[in-house]
Amino acid sequence: MNIAEQINSGVFTDPKTFWGAIFYALVFLFFAWLFGRASHLAIHRLLSRDMHNRLDRTAVKFLAQLARLGIYIFAFISYAHLIPALQGLGTAWLASVGIISVIIGLAAQNTLGNLIAGISLLLYRPFNVGDRLQMTAPTGMETGFVESLNLGYTLLKTDDNRHVVIPNSIMASQTTINLTSEDSRVICSVPIGISYDSDIDKARAILLELAGEHPKAQKARSCQVTQLGVSSVVLTLEVWCVDGPTAAAVKCDLLEQAKKRFDTDGIKFPFPSATVIVKPESKGDIQK
Repeated sequence: MNIAEQINSGVFTDPKTFWGAIFYALVFLFFAWLFGRASHLAIHRLLSRDMHNRLDRTAVKFLAQLARLGIYIFAFISYAHLIPALQGLGTAWLASVGIISVIIGLAAQNTLGNLIAGISLLLYRPFNVGDRLQMTAPTGMETGFVESLNLGYTLLKTDDNRHVVIPNSIMASQTTINLTSEDSRVICSVPIGISYDSDIDKARAILLELAGEHPKAQKARSCQVTQLGVSSVVLTLEVWCVDGPTAAAVKCDLLEQAKKRFDTDGIKFPFPSATVIVKPESKGDIQK
């Protein structure tokens, strides 16, 4: 029987045949992809039209991914009910649902844990997409903006343009500092050490003047002696800045400006030094 005769005889449209099962599998897969793509485009268009940020973007994106997963699951269940061979298999699965649940739970406990953790993050809302977070990663302390909250992972973009992928289970269990609030200002702390024979009041006045003249610094909070070191007196200048990245840039600028200004005005920086005391030999040692 050639292909034309097979088509006329309904081999490809009969779900009881092998080719019919393949045909309906492709049909269900195509429609699942089509509905998933349509929902993705609809969500993207909805968010692009939300010019006043009235929609919760974190919740919308997370639920959109959950909806696409539900579409594929629904398509598979519908396909299983259509194919007679899979109907019997589904009955056998239902009879042994307890064993299968244990096996799936053990095999995919990390994946399911990340999914449930993602839902809890969505419900309790410790952070949103676009918030600036500070958290501990294997590379150390990481600070960046939340780019997306997916079904299994949270994507964090750091200040140096790196992407840190954190499982949702870790995001839900560890302590995370949310640096985004209604007042995003932060204090920029600039510690500077001067020698013990330098004028502290003059150095303090210079630092406060530099902070007041910096275009990105909002207001100088204080400049106090915070440490008496081995060879230096540490003055810590505290300045209010708009946000964290601005504070980092202001700190670098103030350190450079303080070095140049101190050199001009005679404020000395300490250098590592050691005092060696040589005791004279006693008379007994000299006689020997």
